[in-house]
Amino acid sequence: MNTLDRGERVRHDADSPEAGRLPRLLPPRIAGGPAGLTEHIARYGPLPAPGAGALWRERLIAEVGGSGLTGRGGAGFPTAAKLRAVAAGRDAPIVIANGTEGEPASAKDKVLLAREPHLVLDGAVLAAHMVGAAQVIVVVHEAVRELVAAAATERRHARADSVKVKVMTGANRFVGGEASALVNWVAHGIPLPIATPPRISESGLDGRPTLVQNVETLAHVALIARHGARWFRSLGTPTEPGSMLVTLIGALNRPGVYEIGIGTPVRDVLELAAGPAAPLGALLLGGYFGTWADPAAAGPLPLSAEGLSAVGASPGAGLVAALPRDCCGLAETALVTRYLAGESAGQCGPCVFGLDSIAGALEALAAGRSFQPARLRRWLGQAEGRGACHHPGGVVRMVRSALKVFGAEIDRHARGWCCGRRPAGTLLVPPRAAA
Repeated sequence: MNTLDRGERVRHDADSPEAGRLPRLLPPRIAGGPAGLTEHIARYGPLPAPGAGALWRERLIAEVGGSGLTGRGGAGFPTAAKLRAVAAGRDAPIVIANGTEGEPASAKDKVLLAREPHLVLDGAVLAAHMVGAAQVIVVVHEAVRELVAAAATERRHARADSVKVKVMTGANRFVGGEASALVNWVAHGIPLPIATPPRISESGLDGRPTLVQNVETLAHVALIARHGARWFRSLGTPTEPGSMLVTLIGALNRPGVYEIGIGTPVRDVLELAAGPAAPLGALLLGGYFGTWADPAAAGPLPLSAEGLSAVGASPGAGLVAALPRDCCGLAETALVTRYLAGESAGQCGPCVFGLDSIAGALEALAAGRSFQPARLRRWLGQAEGRGACHHPGGVVRMVRSALKVFGAEIDRHARGWCCGRRPAGTLLVPPRAAA
């Protein structure tokens, strides 16, 4: 077994038959419910004991850097760079594990926390040791809070961790998972995202350097610490190594959460869900801030940032939504945009007024009411890059892709014709936002 042995070295088993196999994060369950600490250790081995001093921390950060691990929460930022930035701070840092999963249609983080909470907690504790933090705050969706809290209690009774671990519920808002919004939620109970300096890695919670890391990313950190960078790289692509969790929804025979090697062709990813349940009209790649794409164009592409760039998309939060051909893409986009407009943090005009107007324009187009598409495109340009956070920009990106992929429908809607024979709702917009 590859382990970081008291900070002395990492032993690799990248050439073993198991190295390039799946699953890594979601192995078959032995029994119902989450894995307990005893079962977890039996499956993965003990967590490598932290060594003393900065040299041990730097060696482990270097191993994470050598793995090429990037964040699995959507932004895809190099994990080792974030670790080094927080570790370099002057004040005592703090670690926040982000399991809020504000994307309504995504379930990957909830499934991971419900199945393997100890793997996430392993990674969070290791991250704390790497940056020199004495406290970890795990913020999760309300659906899994009790399970994660029970795992943290089990570890505390077993004296498994030398740092303090606190579990709390997130804001259950789309914007609540953004790093600065999460810090404000923990500190003040308000999920307020902020895009201005200083970075939270410099001054976050209580003014201290703060590492905010997605829970899936932390689970990968726990595996890299055990098995090494070469093992991690035995899946994925040379530029985007490793595995990732994806949520597959929509017109698929077995929608759910699956683990893939990064770079798996999109059409093969859909086959994990037993393929389309109906002819497809479009795919939404990456989540509500993602990109609509034609299935024929996207199908052969690798599900990776590099591969999906050919259709202007990225893996984002690991969501792939399959829209059936008999569902109106304009109506679906209008529904999601109205939800996102309602999720504004209320900090600026481009978000409060701009997104509301954009949603109204899409609703008019979807309903066949008279509206000038050129005006909508002008509003998109006025909202882009002008918000107090990145919320307006994410909405603009998704809407622009819809106008491209569903462009032929706009004129038809203006003449009173709609392609959809089933009501919108494939993207699982929360009922309160759909009203």
